[in-house]
Amino acid sequence: MITTTTILLLCVAAFMAGFVDAIVGGGGLIQTPATLIMLPQQPVASILGTVKLPSLLGTSIAAYHYHKQVQLQWRWVIPLAAVAFTASLTGSILATQVSNAYYKPIVLFILAMVAIYTYSQKQLGIAPQKMPNATKALLYSLLAGSIIGFYDGFIGPGTGSFLVLAFVALMGNDFLHASAHAKLVNVATNLASILYFGSKGYVLWSVALPMAAANIAGNYAGVKLALLKGNSFVRIVFLGVVLATICRLAWDVLPYGK
Repeated sequence: MITTTTILLLCVAAFMAGFVDAIVGGGGLIQTPATLIMLPQQPVASILGTVKLPSLLGTSIAAYHYHKQVQLQWRWVIPLAAVAFTASLTGSILATQVSNAYYKPIVLFILAMVAIYTYSQKQLGIAPQKMPNATKALLYSLLAGSIIGFYDGFIGPGTGSFLVLAFVALMGNDFLHASAHAKLVNVATNLASILYFGSKGYVLWSVALPMAAANIAGNYAGVKLALLKGNSFVRIVFLGVVLATICRLAWDVLPYGK
Protein backbone atom coordinates (compact mmCIF):
# COMPACT_ATOMS: atom_id res chain seq x y z
CA MET A 1 0.00 0.00 0.00
CA ILE A 2 1.46 3.35 -1.08
CA THR A 3 0.56 6.02 1.48
CA THR A 4 -0.46 9.63 0.82
CA THR A 5 2.64 10.83 2.69
CA THR A 6 4.86 8.81 0.36
CA ILE A 7 3.20 10.28 -2.70
CA LEU A 8 3.54 13.83 -1.32
CA LEU A 9 7.26 13.32 -0.66
CA LEU A 10 7.71 11.94 -4.17
CA CYS A 11 5.91 15.00 -5.54
CA VAL A 12 8.41 17.25 -3.75
CA ALA A 13 11.25 15.27 -5.36
CA ALA A 14 9.50 15.48 -8.73
CA PHE A 15 9.15 19.28 -8.44
CA MET A 16 12.85 19.66 -7.63
CA ALA A 17 13.76 17.30 -10.47
CA GLY A 18 11.62 19.26 -12.92
CA PHE A 19 13.15 22.54 -11.79
CA VAL A 20 16.72 21.34 -12.33
CA ASP A 21 15.85 19.46 -15.51
CA ALA A 22 14.33 22.54 -17.15
CA ILE A 23 17.49 24.56 -16.62
CA VAL A 24 20.14 22.11 -17.73
CA GLY A 25 18.92 18.50 -17.47
CA GLY A 26 19.81 15.87 -14.88
CA GLY A 27 16.50 15.82 -13.03
CA GLY A 28 16.62 12.04 -13.01
CA LEU A 29 19.45 12.30 -10.49
CA ILE A 30 16.86 13.54 -7.96
CA GLN A 31 13.70 11.82 -9.06
CA THR A 32 14.87 8.25 -9.71
CA PRO A 33 16.88 7.69 -6.48
CA ALA A 34 14.04 9.26 -4.42
CA THR A 35 11.52 6.89 -5.95
CA LEU A 36 13.78 3.88 -5.40
CA ILE A 37 14.16 4.83 -1.74
CA MET A 38 10.48 5.61 -1.11
CA LEU A 39 9.15 2.54 -2.92
CA PRO A 40 11.64 -0.21 -2.00
CA GLN A 41 9.03 -2.93 -2.45
CA GLN A 42 8.57 -2.20 -6.14
CA PRO A 43 10.66 -3.85 -8.90
CA VAL A 44 13.23 -1.64 -10.59
CA ALA A 45 11.42 -1.84 -13.94
CA SER A 46 8.28 -0.35 -12.32
CA ILE A 47 10.33 2.46 -10.80
CA LEU A 48 11.92 3.29 -14.15
CA GLY A 49 8.56 3.20 -15.91
CA THR A 50 6.89 5.35 -13.26
CA VAL A 51 9.47 8.15 -13.25
CA LYS A 52 9.48 8.36 -17.04
CA LEU A 53 5.92 9.76 -17.13
CA PRO A 54 6.65 12.89 -15.04
CA SER A 55 9.92 13.31 -16.94
CA LEU A 56 8.09 13.16 -20.27
CA LEU A 57 5.33 15.61 -19.35
CA GLY A 58 7.59 18.02 -17.48
CA THR A 59 10.17 18.09 -20.26
CA SER A 60 7.41 18.62 -22.84
CA ILE A 61 6.22 21.72 -20.97
CA ALA A 62 9.79 23.04 -20.76
CA ALA A 63 10.34 22.39 -24.47
CA TYR A 64 7.16 24.32 -25.30
CA HIS A 65 8.19 27.37 -23.27
CA TYR A 66 11.73 27.37 -24.66
CA HIS A 67 10.26 27.13 -28.17
CA LYS A 68 8.35 30.38 -27.59
CA GLN A 69 11.44 32.26 -26.40
CA VAL A 70 14.44 30.73 -28.21
CA GLN A 71 15.00 30.28 -31.94
CA LEU A 72 15.53 26.57 -32.59
CA GLN A 73 17.49 24.76 -35.32
CA TRP A 74 14.86 22.29 -36.45
CA ARG A 75 16.78 20.96 -39.47
CA TRP A 76 19.18 18.94 -37.32
CA VAL A 77 17.26 18.69 -34.04
CA ILE A 78 14.51 16.62 -35.70
CA PRO A 79 16.82 13.88 -37.09
CA LEU A 80 18.67 13.80 -33.77
CA ALA A 81 15.40 13.34 -31.89
CA ALA A 82 14.25 10.62 -34.29
CA VAL A 83 17.46 8.63 -33.87
CA ALA A 84 17.41 9.19 -30.10
CA PHE A 85 13.82 7.86 -29.93
CA THR A 86 14.80 4.60 -31.59
CA ALA A 87 17.97 4.25 -29.53
CA SER A 88 16.11 4.95 -26.28
CA LEU A 89 13.49 2.33 -27.12
CA THR A 90 16.29 -0.19 -27.67
CA GLY A 91 17.93 0.77 -24.40
CA SER A 92 14.64 0.45 -22.48
CA ILE A 93 14.07 -3.05 -23.83
CA LEU A 94 17.59 -4.04 -22.85
CA ALA A 95 17.20 -2.46 -19.40
CA THR A 96 14.63 -5.09 -18.44
CA GLN A 97 16.97 -7.93 -19.42
CA VAL A 98 20.56 -6.93 -18.67
CA SER A 99 22.22 -5.40 -15.60
CA ASN A 100 23.76 -1.99 -16.23
CA ALA A 101 26.35 -2.37 -13.44
CA TYR A 102 29.17 -2.82 -15.96
CA TYR A 103 28.38 0.47 -17.64
CA LYS A 104 28.40 2.71 -14.56
CA PRO A 105 32.22 2.95 -14.23
CA ILE A 106 32.42 4.03 -17.87
CA VAL A 107 29.70 6.63 -17.39
CA LEU A 108 31.42 7.88 -14.22
CA PHE A 109 34.67 8.39 -16.15
CA ILE A 110 32.89 10.19 -18.99
CA LEU A 111 31.08 12.53 -16.59
CA ALA A 112 34.34 13.36 -14.84
CA MET A 113 35.85 14.30 -18.20
CA VAL A 114 32.75 16.40 -19.00
CA ALA A 115 33.11 18.32 -15.73
CA ILE A 116 36.83 18.96 -16.22
CA TYR A 117 36.36 20.03 -19.84
CA THR A 118 33.44 22.37 -19.09
CA TYR A 119 35.18 23.95 -16.10
CA SER A 120 38.44 24.49 -17.97
CA GLN A 121 36.72 26.09 -20.97
CA LYS A 122 35.53 29.28 -19.27
CA GLN A 123 33.82 30.67 -22.37
CA LEU A 124 32.26 27.38 -23.44
CA GLY A 125 28.56 27.94 -24.04
CA ILE A 126 28.59 31.56 -22.89
CA ALA A 127 28.18 32.83 -26.45
CA PRO A 128 27.17 30.95 -29.61
CA GLN A 129 30.01 29.63 -31.76
CA LYS A 130 30.22 28.91 -35.46
CA MET A 131 27.87 26.14 -36.50
CA PRO A 132 29.33 23.11 -38.34
CA ASN A 133 28.39 22.68 -41.98
CA ALA A 134 25.22 20.78 -42.85
CA THR A 135 26.95 17.43 -43.40
CA LYS A 136 28.89 17.55 -40.13
CA ALA A 137 25.80 18.73 -38.24
CA LEU A 138 23.84 15.75 -39.54
CA LEU A 139 26.62 13.28 -38.66
CA TYR A 140 26.97 14.77 -35.19
CA SER A 141 23.20 14.57 -34.74
CA LEU A 142 23.05 10.90 -35.69
CA LEU A 143 26.02 10.00 -33.49
CA ALA A 144 24.83 11.95 -30.44
CA GLY A 145 21.25 10.75 -30.86
CA SER A 146 22.30 7.11 -31.03
CA ILE A 147 24.63 7.13 -28.03
CA ILE A 148 22.71 9.43 -25.69
CA GLY A 149 19.32 8.01 -26.65
CA PHE A 150 20.45 4.48 -25.86
CA TYR A 151 21.97 5.65 -22.59
CA ASP A 152 18.72 7.31 -21.53
CA GLY A 153 16.67 4.19 -22.18
CA PHE A 154 19.20 1.86 -20.57
CA ILE A 155 20.56 3.84 -17.59
CA GLY A 156 19.16 7.40 -17.51
CA PRO A 157 20.70 9.83 -14.97
CA GLY A 158 22.65 12.65 -16.59
CA THR A 159 21.03 12.33 -20.03
CA GLY A 160 20.01 15.99 -20.13
CA SER A 161 23.55 17.05 -19.22
CA PHE A 162 25.03 14.89 -21.99
CA LEU A 163 22.59 16.41 -24.49
CA VAL A 164 23.42 19.97 -23.41
CA LEU A 165 27.14 19.32 -23.75
CA ALA A 166 26.63 17.74 -27.18
CA PHE A 167 24.82 20.83 -28.42
CA VAL A 168 27.44 23.16 -26.91
CA ALA A 169 30.60 21.30 -27.95
CA LEU A 170 29.47 19.79 -31.28
CA MET A 171 26.88 22.25 -32.58
CA GLY A 172 28.32 25.52 -31.28
CA ASN A 173 25.25 26.41 -29.18
CA ASP A 174 25.36 28.66 -26.15
CA PHE A 175 24.02 27.05 -22.99
CA LEU A 176 20.56 28.57 -23.26
CA HIS A 177 19.99 27.31 -26.82
CA ALA A 178 21.60 23.97 -25.92
CA SER A 179 19.13 23.55 -23.05
CA ALA A 180 16.22 24.36 -25.36
CA HIS A 181 17.36 21.85 -27.99
CA ALA A 182 18.14 19.22 -25.35
CA LYS A 183 14.54 19.40 -24.08
CA LEU A 184 13.17 18.51 -27.50
CA VAL A 185 15.43 15.48 -27.83
CA ASN A 186 14.73 14.44 -24.23
CA VAL A 187 11.00 14.45 -25.01
CA ALA A 188 11.68 11.88 -27.74
CA THR A 189 13.80 9.62 -25.51
CA ASN A 190 11.31 9.79 -22.64
CA LEU A 191 8.42 9.06 -24.98
CA ALA A 192 10.13 5.94 -26.30
CA SER A 193 10.74 4.66 -22.77
CA ILE A 194 7.22 5.35 -21.49
CA LEU A 195 5.67 3.65 -24.52
CA TYR A 196 7.66 0.50 -23.83
CA PHE A 197 7.37 0.45 -20.03
CA GLY A 198 3.68 1.36 -20.20
CA SER A 199 2.90 -1.40 -22.69
CA LYS A 200 4.55 -3.92 -20.35
CA GLY A 201 2.66 -2.74 -17.26
CA TYR A 202 5.69 -1.15 -15.59
CA VAL A 203 3.99 2.16 -14.67
CA LEU A 204 2.45 2.83 -11.23
CA TRP A 205 -0.17 5.32 -12.43
CA SER A 206 -1.37 6.32 -8.93
CA VAL A 207 2.16 7.56 -8.24
CA ALA A 208 3.19 8.68 -11.71
CA LEU A 209 0.28 11.09 -12.31
CA PRO A 210 0.70 13.29 -9.19
CA MET A 211 4.46 13.23 -9.71
CA ALA A 212 3.89 14.38 -13.28
CA ALA A 213 1.87 17.39 -12.09
CA ALA A 214 4.65 18.34 -9.66
CA ASN A 215 7.33 17.85 -12.32
CA ILE A 216 5.45 20.10 -14.74
CA ALA A 217 5.31 22.85 -12.11
CA GLY A 218 9.03 22.49 -11.45
CA ASN A 219 9.87 22.60 -15.14
CA TYR A 220 7.81 25.75 -15.61
CA ALA A 221 9.63 27.52 -12.76
CA GLY A 222 13.02 26.33 -14.04
CA VAL A 223 12.43 27.60 -17.58
CA LYS A 224 11.42 31.03 -16.32
CA LEU A 225 14.57 31.29 -14.18
CA ALA A 226 16.87 30.06 -16.98
CA LEU A 227 15.48 32.58 -19.46
CA LEU A 228 15.78 35.36 -16.87
CA LYS A 229 19.35 34.58 -15.74
CA GLY A 230 20.93 33.59 -19.07
CA ASN A 231 23.98 31.56 -20.12
CA SER A 232 26.33 32.14 -17.16
CA PHE A 233 23.70 30.93 -14.71
CA VAL A 234 22.90 27.86 -16.83
CA ARG A 235 26.63 27.03 -17.06
CA ILE A 236 26.95 27.08 -13.25
CA VAL A 237 23.90 24.85 -12.82
CA PHE A 238 25.23 22.53 -15.53
CA LEU A 239 28.50 22.05 -13.64
CA GLY A 240 26.63 21.51 -10.38
CA VAL A 241 24.38 18.82 -11.88
CA VAL A 242 27.32 17.04 -13.54
CA LEU A 243 29.26 16.99 -10.27
CA ALA A 244 26.21 15.72 -8.38
CA THR A 245 25.74 12.97 -10.98
CA ILE A 246 29.41 11.99 -10.57
CA CYS A 247 28.92 11.68 -6.81
CA ARG A 248 25.76 9.63 -7.25
CA LEU A 249 27.38 7.21 -9.70
CA ALA A 250 30.54 7.01 -7.59
CA TRP A 251 28.40 5.85 -4.67
CA ASP A 252 27.13 2.99 -6.84
CA VAL A 253 30.51 2.09 -8.33
CA LEU A 254 32.89 2.36 -5.36
CA PRO A 255 32.94 -0.30 -2.59
CA TYR A 256 31.13 1.79 0.04
CA GLY A 257 28.16 2.13 -2.30
CA LYS A 258 27.66 -1.61 -2.60
